[in-house]
Amino acid sequence: MELFFLLVLIVIMATALGSGFPVAFALPGAAIITIVLAAGSGYIFAGNPDAYFHSGGPSQWLTAGVTNLRGVYWEVERDTLIAIPLFIFMGIMLQRSKIAEDLLVTMARLFGPVPGGLGISVVFVGALLAATTGIVGATVVAMGLISLPAMLRNNYSQSLATGTIAASGTLGQIIPPSIVLIILADQLASATDQASTTRKALYTEATGELSMPSVYDVASTSAGEMFLGALVPGIVLVLIYMVYILIFALLRPKSAPAVPYEGARDTAFWGNVLLTLVPPLTLIFLVLGSILTGVATVNQAGAIGAAGAMLMAGYRITEQNRWTYFPALMAILALLLIVYSLSNYDMNAKALIVNGGDFTGIYIGTIAVVMLVVSLIWSGIRILRVENTLREVMIETAKTTSLVFIILLGAAMLTAAFRAFGGEELVRDFLNSLPGGFWTQFIIVMAVIFILGFFLDFIEIAVVVVPIVAPILLADPEANITAVWLGVMIGLNIQTSFLTPPFGFALFYLRGVAPAIVKTVQIYKGVIAFICLQLAALAIVGYYPQLVNYLPNRMSFLSDTSPPPRNPKLQQCLEEYVRAEVAENGTAISAAIQRAQGLDLSSLPGSFASDLSESFESAATALAQLDTITETEAAVNEAAVEYRPVQRIVRDLEKDMRKIDAEIEELRRAGRFLDPEESAERLQTLAERTAKLEEEKAAIAAQIPESWEGVHDTFATLTKAEETARNTYRRASDDAVEPVAEFLAVLDANEAFKALEPELRKLPDVVANSDPEAAEAIVDEVGSLFNQVPGGRDVASALSKAERVLRPNRLDLEVANEEIDNAIAAFEAQLVWREGAGAALKPELEAYMAGISETVGSRQQPKLSRDQALFLASCNAVHRDLSLQF
Repeated sequence: MELFFLLVLIVIMATALGSGFPVAFALPGAAIITIVLAAGSGYIFAGNPDAYFHSGGPSQWLTAGVTNLRGVYWEVERDTLIAIPLFIFMGIMLQRSKIAEDLLVTMARLFGPVPGGLGISVVFVGALLAATTGIVGATVVAMGLISLPAMLRNNYSQSLATGTIAASGTLGQIIPPSIVLIILADQLASATDQASTTRKALYTEATGELSMPSVYDVASTSAGEMFLGALVPGIVLVLIYMVYILIFALLRPKSAPAVPYEGARDTAFWGNVLLTLVPPLTLIFLVLGSILTGVATVNQAGAIGAAGAMLMAGYRITEQNRWTYFPALMAILALLLIVYSLSNYDMNAKALIVNGGDFTGIYIGTIAVVMLVVSLIWSGIRILRVENTLREVMIETAKTTSLVFIILLGAAMLTAAFRAFGGEELVRDFLNSLPGGFWTQFIIVMAVIFILGFFLDFIEIAVVVVPIVAPILLADPEANITAVWLGVMIGLNIQTSFLTPPFGFALFYLRGVAPAIVKTVQIYKGVIAFICLQLAALAIVGYYPQLVNYLPNRMSFLSDTSPPPRNPKLQQCLEEYVRAEVAENGTAISAAIQRAQGLDLSSLPGSFASDLSESFESAATALAQLDTITETEAAVNEAAVEYRPVQRIVRDLEKDMRKIDAEIEELRRAGRFLDPEESAERLQTLAERTAKLEEEKAAIAAQIPESWEGVHDTFATLTKAEETARNTYRRASDDAVEPVAEFLAVLDANEAFKALEPELRKLPDVVANSDPEAAEAIVDEVGSLFNQVPGGRDVASALSKAERVLRPNRLDLEVANEEIDNAIAAFEAQLVWREGAGAALKPELEAYMAGISETVGSRQQPKLSRDQALFLASCNAVHRDLSLQF
């Protein structure tokens, strides 16, 4: 019955959407109606309202829906959604202020003389508007009204002109900052948690281990990472469009002729070009640049964009006079003053008040902030006075934002209902049953999203489909895709569906503003080539995941908050980097280790000398262990050729057995609700079905090759040998650095150690001439000072013994003086070897550390070097197959 009510849920939702019922009410309404019907049917026909639910009951699933609703706006980690109204405001404000019109006119004049120049200018402006508005309908309508008549007037092919405008208008779906990417990031953040749980369960079933190593876990994503990941594919798509138009114009010049600019390209012309292009480009740089460099969060960047759009609108739609640009210039001056004060002064007001200091920076910053606020208020008043534009933009922003969030809330209810009737497991079982593994599943999912794009907006697809299919795709250890890559691929797919006849939304928008001379069939013909180009871009990004993954990795690894070199997820790539460096500079590294091994450590205390000697030996061991890693890795890769096909067969059989186990459990659960006397026949049917399933399971188990255990154990031995080699290298790598770093810290503290000598030598007089309580406190204080100095623990230990015998209940002045004398003797002995080691050993140890720090000693660095970060960004951008570990 669960399948019946799942079908009811889908039918109600599809009927409501098809009849034009608002999406915001169709989604939660279908969920509530279906849950109520299932509960009522269960109570009437089975005597239990929970009977027709996959698990739980109506109260739990309605509560789950409410919990999901709260999660959309209540969870702190989901505050990225705050950026949505900010970016919507920015886009609508730029549209209403005619910035888009200025861009199109200016770029047409600039590129017009080039073959296909008008088309190229439309693509360029479409990319700029995508980076500022991200609203498909507004962009297509604006460019259709402004550029389509000009292209037709200059004898452009109708199909090329309409296809260019429609395709360029959809770039806002993929070029950041995009609302699509923000919503996808929010949905994928939840999907990765579910995928992680699924992968851990899969690992436990395959290996018997209770916990899965974190290196095999599924990494989440954020809106900032989605923006970074989509940037390169977006640029690739723009370039593909431009190249296509240029080639089309060269092959068929009559269909895309050059349009010479009749005016003079004088100073006024170039000044107008700069005035038109620089502000939008600057705004894009500030918004995207602040996100990409980590200076601002997505929410803060949205606020920057909204403020910048107001300033630009303030001088664009007002009357031109000597005060026209004053608010914008004031804002620019304010920003320069803020940058100056932050760069040259301490701006921590609390610290300045507590510790005292120069408040000049605070004064400059305060004045700059006041100037910036005044410029924004001034611009806002201007926009409000001119045709009440600000009010209209605010109302439109509120409407669009409300639409987005209400759909989000409704989708949360629908997803809960879908899971209540086993829909999620049904989809998972269907996808997992497909032959061909991950790529078959992925292609099916992308095809479904592509088709749904004919009928549904991107928001419905992102919040209804993605939460269901994304956990399944992300959990697959063979493909081991990243969440950001999956999000960008879905974004590109949704963008493609916006163009596809006969239901592509971009086509409807363009049809609404195109002149009657342009036939609908010409619009449909025009987008076909661009659909093919988008599918080609989708294939390129799918084949080269580095296009998506590299930039987020690069920004993460080069940032101040980069993961430490010891992060488990970095180790395999870090070892590849070390092996590459050793292959190139192995002689110099070996020489640094051998030189260290030849150092005379006889003047040092036994513990330090022993630790340093062992450290040098560990460095040599780590260097040699790299060859062992290479050998064991090669052995695993060689054996995997024969092992992988057998493993796939066995894992598929085990998956079928797990499905049968689930069905058996479902039958047993259904039987628990039946009365033995009234439903004896039904119970007998269930028992027979259970027995038949048990037989099927046994038949499947019999298909597992008898040699499987031996083959698996043999391969497991090889993988264990590789893991042991890597762990041995990592321990040796750590041991090669830690003792040396600790000893160098001791030598660096020589001056601090020596400076405590006066305090130490006065202690005998303190004990002789002070009362025991005061002497105890002073001895304890001096001991604490030595304890804070690296290497001073032996002196501190002797003083601690002296302090204990100065206590009233254990007072013994003779023993106290002896321990102080021991402390002085330890100090003098240490001072001797410290000074000798500081002069003779310290330069050699520093040279040793410099020689191995980026190779065998790289795990102990405080952070990755630039070369390491760039190598690891490229290495981790590739999807690694983990299936052999499962």
